[in-house]
Formats: sequence, structure tokens, C-alpha cells
Amino acid sequence: MPTEIVMPQMGESIFEGTITKWLKKPGDKVQRDEPLFEISTDKVDAEIPAPASGVLQDIKVAEGSTVQVNTVVGTIAADGEAAAPAKPASVAQPAPSSEKPEKKEVAAPTKAPPAPERKEVIQFPHEEEDHARSSPLVRKIARENNVNLSQVTGSGLGGRITKQDIMAFLEKSQPSATAAASTASTAPAIAPSVPSARPAPAPGPVAIPGDLVPMTQMRKIIAQRMIESRRTSAHVHAMFEVDITRIVQLRNKTKSAFEQRHGARLTFMPFFVRAVIIALQQFPIVNASIEGESIRYHRHVNVGIAVALDWGLIVPVLKNADELNFLGLQRGITDLGERARSKKLKPEEVEGSTFTVTNPGQFGAVFGLPIINQPNSAILGVGGIAKAPVVVTDDQGNDSIAIRSLVHLTLGYDHRLIDGAVADQFMALVKKTLENWSEEVG
Repeated sequence: MPTEIVMPQMGESIFEGTITKWLKKPGDKVQRDEPLFEISTDKVDAEIPAPASGVLQDIKVAEGSTVQVNTVVGTIAADGEAAAPAKPASVAQPAPSSEKPEKKEVAAPTKAPPAPERKEVIQFPHEEEDHARSSPLVRKIARENNVNLSQVTGSGLGGRITKQDIMAFLEKSQPSATAAASTASTAPAIAPSVPSARPAPAPGPVAIPGDLVPMTQMRKIIAQRMIESRRTSAHVHAMFEVDITRIVQLRNKTKSAFEQRHGARLTFMPFFVRAVIIALQQFPIVNASIEGESIRYHRHVNVGIAVALDWGLIVPVLKNADELNFLGLQRGITDLGERARSKKLKPEEVEGSTFTVTNPGQFGAVFGLPIINQPNSAILGVGGIAKAPVVVTDDQGNDSIAIRSLVHLTLGYDHRLIDGAVADQFMALVKKTLENWSEEVG
């Protein structure tokens, strides 16, 4: 009997997922736990393993489709049962190609009558949203478009409103808006005084040649969160130049032995994270977050480490980083980065950060002005490390010029919560810790 492939639930608050890519075709052999398809959710992108060995018999949900958790997206047949893999192809292909035109002809007259219902799509405050069963992403889309979720019919389990439901509702509301605009435009045309005062119509925008490609699920989420952060926090940035010559020399001296002893590469990131932790313990307000009209002081430092991917950006979280030594920080950062790139992260591993570190310097940027990762109140941007001539003063007060390794660190902080003086003192301590590094690296 064929084994059903279902959309997994990747966390308690996740109710749907988008299939971004099938890694196998119908008729291909698969091994149990072998990556079978990729999904994208509100939290993470992940590879989903095959639930059994055999032959991929059928793909029921195409790439780019969003379905609820526990939905059957395909089937795997045992080697003996999968003698005819041609059925999936014949079932999957005619559905979109031959039946759609007939449905469109029938659907045209049936879609015309609901026009009066579209007039009811109106902008209500989100007071009743809590009564509608929906995911956080659906509620966010509803708030951004000023839609009352009680008017949206849910097609999910128990009447839950899915992303497809809210998007279809918004698409239906657009014709009503254009109809209202057209009626409004015809009304002034009846007045006798308007035609004489009409200016010549402005030329429309010139079409730009090129490909129009839909956003990936991850890109949509990134766009939403960046705009949300800009609207939420009062962004201010403070930049410090830091001399990390001592750290560069220490790393060059010990990186080979470190890798042989611990089986892990020695990078610069744990130095910056460790300096941040020391400063956050001295200035806990920078590790806090705003909840309504209150301030949440977090007991631990959970550091989000921004990881650049070929298909976007993700911020896995190193939990309780304040309890880790230098070696623990290096191992944790390396592990999160590797699993982020191989789509092995769990939803809980990208939640709960209290402070974020991002490293645009790895690509050559001198510095950056990062956007705060909500609900954090601050983020540290690490610029590129470069050698430069610097005036150095010795213990006797004598000046000389020396070649030093410099890095520019930028703190982006929420001015609603963190004052400029506190931000500067925080950064001064980070600078002091890095320039006078004294900890063993293991």
C-alpha cells in the first residue's frame, strides 16, 4: 500500500507551509530519510525527508502551492507496487491543461453575481481578529490591508483562515475598488463645469523590459519584517572604530592548533559575540524589549546570528549564550550557520533572540546600518577588517605611526528604549573588551 507524504507541522504556531521545490520526480527511487522536497514557512525553510523507501508515485501538490499541515502532498509506493509510474504524470498534467479552459468558461458567469458582496470588504479595526482562527502571518496580512478577518471564510481545519483564503479575499476586493473609482470618475463627467477644466492626460509610465518573477516565500517574509521593523522602532545608529590587532594576531597564532584540538575553525565572530555578552550584562536595557507600555528585561542573552543564504537571509538564535565559554560560542555559531545553509534548522531555533549580530563585513562592506530584528531593541553590524596606518601613543605619551587591523562596529538601536548615552557607553565597553582581549580561546 502506498505511503502518504504529508506536510509536516514545523512548530506549534505553524499551520501551513509552501512547497518551494520537489527534489524528486514521479518514478524516481527514494530512500527513507532522503531529502524529498523543500518547504518554506513563517519561520524557516527546510528540507523534508522521505517517510519511506520506494518510488515516488504521485505529486499531489505542485511547487509554489501553500497547504495546511498534515495535507497529503504525494505518495510513495513500494518497489513492487510502483510498476506503472506513468499514472501520476497522466493525472497531474491533464488537470491544469485540459480542464482549466472549460472551468474558466463556466466560472465567468458565476463570478459576476458576487459583485454586490465585494462592497462589504471594508476597513475595520482588528478588534475581532482574535475571534477568527488564523495563523500569525494571516493576521499580519489582514492588519496591513485593514481587513476584518470575521468577513473572511476559512477553508482550513475547523474553519481556520489560511493564507490562500486571505489573499483570495483581497483579490476579490480589488475589483470593487476599481469599480468605485470608475463610478467616481463618471460622476464628475456629468457636471458641465468639469470638461472645460480638464488638463491633458499625462503619459503613462514606459514599460521596462525584462522578466517579472514572483517573490519567494522567504523574500516575502523578509520584506514584511523589514517594513514592520522600520514602522515599529525609532532607529538610531552609532558607529565605533575598533583596533583588533591583538585579536588578529592571537587568531593567526592559534587557529591551526584550535582546529586540530577541537575540530572546528576559529573565526572572528565568537570574539565579537563574547564582547557583546559582557557589555549586555553591564547594560541590560540593551538586551531588553518593549511590550506594550512595559519593558521586558530578559534573564539570558539569546544572540541571533544573521546568516546570508543564496536564497535570502535567516537569523538562527544561540540560546543562553551568556552561559557559554569561548569554545561553546564558536561551536554553537558554526553549528547554526551550517544547519541554516543546509536547511536543517528547527522553528524554535529562529525564535527568542534578545540581541542580534550581523556581519556585512565578510563581503567587503566597511560598515552597515542594520535594521533591528524585532522584537529586539538593538543589533550590532560588524564591518570588514582592514589594515590602516594609525597614530599610536605609548605609555610614555610618545606618538608613532603603526599599521593596525581596524574594524567598524555599528550599533542600531531603538531610541524609544535606549538613550544615546547608554548606547555609546555600551559600545565603548565592547570596544575596550576587543582592544584589550585577555581571555583564552581554548
